[in-house]
Amino acid sequence: MRIGLVVNPVAGGNRGASIGAEVLALLSASEHLVTNLSGANLLEAKERIQVAIDSKSVDALVFVGGDGMVHLGTNLCANKDLPMAIVPAGTGNDAALVLGMPLANTAESVRLVLEGLGSPKNIDAIKISHGTTQTWALGSASAGFDALAAARANAISWPKGPMRYYVAMLLELAKFKPIKYQSVIDGNPRDFEAMLCVVSNTGVYGGGMLVVPDAAVTDGVLDVLLVKKMSRIKFVTIFPKVYKGTHVTDKDVEILRAKNISITASGMPIYSDGEYVGQAPFQAEVVPGALKVIAPAIKGV
Repeated sequence: MRIGLVVNPVAGGNRGASIGAEVLALLSASEHLVTNLSGANLLEAKERIQVAIDSKSVDALVFVGGDGMVHLGTNLCANKDLPMAIVPAGTGNDAALVLGMPLANTAESVRLVLEGLGSPKNIDAIKISHGTTQTWALGSASAGFDALAAARANAISWPKGPMRYYVAMLLELAKFKPIKYQSVIDGNPRDFEAMLCVVSNTGVYGGGMLVVPDAAVTDGVLDVLLVKKMSRIKFVTIFPKVYKGTHVTDKDVEILRAKNISITASGMPIYSDGEYVGQAPFQAEVVPGALKVIAPAIKGV
């Protein structure tokens, strides 16, 4: 089988380069033909991957990095008969967690990839439309407080790891006011004020936050998390519970299930899998089985 390898060398505080070198060595030692499609930057890598896809010169893609690389892979592989795998090397690694990849054992991750090459699994993906642009997401799409916090987290360099998002959240909360949303959920209009509104497929984001603990990537629906208007103090007390998923019992937290949702939130950025993709409004639609992944453990498969 022909494998295309894509490495983000700066992932996980520059751990990506060393992990990528290990992955390349391990894959090259197998019976498969390996082509390194990594570029000097992600744009160059994307162009090289697209050429390989168009020329049908690869049978599978292996990405080394974090959720940003998964987002890249999802946009290149969705609705194509081309499986992708992730070897975690990022800061949050939410997608790798959902797909059952070991987060701290590169050799085992590669073994699982090689073992699963012949039996990829079909999972759902989110098709996001905003303006004239269409993008894909594996994990989530949002335009609210969490998107603002993600933007701030991307702009600061300390602290490292998932704690950076928590610090960014506290900084953003100091000036935050509840957002007025207009939405259409499976054809039903609904206006509401909320701290955040997350459209989720995997149920996990932000470095291990279990925003929707019961979400599954094979159920053909999206899970929509609403954290309704509340005081800043209450929001701060609820937030830590998201790491265990116990926030869902609060009366001001609501989870909806839908196949299609459009969201308007004036002036809000859209973040998808931790990546900035545009400005609201946007529409999110679940596409069942849109993505083929090489993964050892997926709920529902």
